[in-house]
Amino acid sequence: MQPYVPEQLPLAGLDYGRIIRKIGPANAALARYDGLLQSVPNSAVMLSPLTEREAVLSSKIEGTQATVDEVLEYQAGMLFDVEKTKDIQEIVNYREALTRATEALVNRPLSLSLIKEMHAVLMNSVRGANKSPGQFRIEQNWLGAEGCTIEQATFVPPSPLQLPGHLDDFETYLKLNDVDPLIQTAVIHAQFELLHPFKDGNGRIGRLMIPLFLFAKGTLSQPMFYLSDYLESNRDLYYGRLRGISANGDWNAWVEFFLDALIEQARANTERVKGMLELYKRMKIEIRELLRSQHSGAVLDALFDRPLFSSASFIQRLGVPKPTASRFLTLLRKKEILKVLRAGGGSHTAIYAFPELLNCTEGRKVL
Repeated sequence: MQPYVPEQLPLAGLDYGRIIRKIGPANAALARYDGLLQSVPNSAVMLSPLTEREAVLSSKIEGTQATVDEVLEYQAGMLFDVEKTKDIQEIVNYREALTRATEALVNRPLSLSLIKEMHAVLMNSVRGANKSPGQFRIEQNWLGAEGCTIEQATFVPPSPLQLPGHLDDFETYLKLNDVDPLIQTAVIHAQFELLHPFKDGNGRIGRLMIPLFLFAKGTLSQPMFYLSDYLESNRDLYYGRLRGISANGDWNAWVEFFLDALIEQARANTERVKGMLELYKRMKIEIRELLRSQHSGAVLDALFDRPLFSSASFIQRLGVPKPTASRFLTLLRKKEILKVLRAGGGSHTAIYAFPELLNCTEGRKVL
């Protein structure tokens, strides 16, 4: 199989008559979601569980097997076997890459250098750590069944000799304003996946770029729109539409799929955020009446920022004397706002969960 030769960007052959009917609804759905996002107080803290969920789902597409509660349990100090720990660390790295890139975009554009920095964080001390973290590949790679030869591959990305030129063109396109930012986001994600510029981690970096690019273009007020839920639920179609580009140059079907994904995920995200906002407002009243303390607001934010935590980390994050924090935890447990996952004793600190928030985030009962 010959290496893929990417099309020049901006695309010249998109059928706007075919995809125009989806552009309006996609923009409207995303605008409604962003309007809700702007109404959320301290959204980086309050919606932290959604970011955790995105990291889990994007990594799951690549075969990583760990759940949101397992990641949170690991961060709270619970131990897992070696393979599970590796999976969890990949998810932790994904979130860290998103956080650092978001901070960087305040003063820097989305660029190849920033993408390489994200990749270095993503692959730090995990299974891909020996695959040139933060560096574009200088070898030919290919996709297919495990152990297959390049002749048996289902897809062969561009030659490493041609890759630098294609990446320069890609970076130029990042800086342009195409016909519509949502179409441009669709093209950017697919083109990056087809360039496959890293030895490993391309799918996760490509999905990270979706909210980051929408934020950089001003379409989102903050990069908190996560698409991996839809892509994981429609994984076969997702990969099929990408193969349609490489095999047949079918960009129209890909853009239609991507706009459908934006519409459905914006609706789902909106409902999930509404549920979390309602929970936050209700808990604000309950916790204030329960604790009767000037620290009740800080306690609420601590629970939303980390809905599964150790008593030691809670005391540290709250910044109050240990007896005060311990009293808060006792009251919250007795009120059944918190659930004890592991009792404290010996060298082990107690581990607590805020089940209602975890269930709200997941859209199902997990605790």
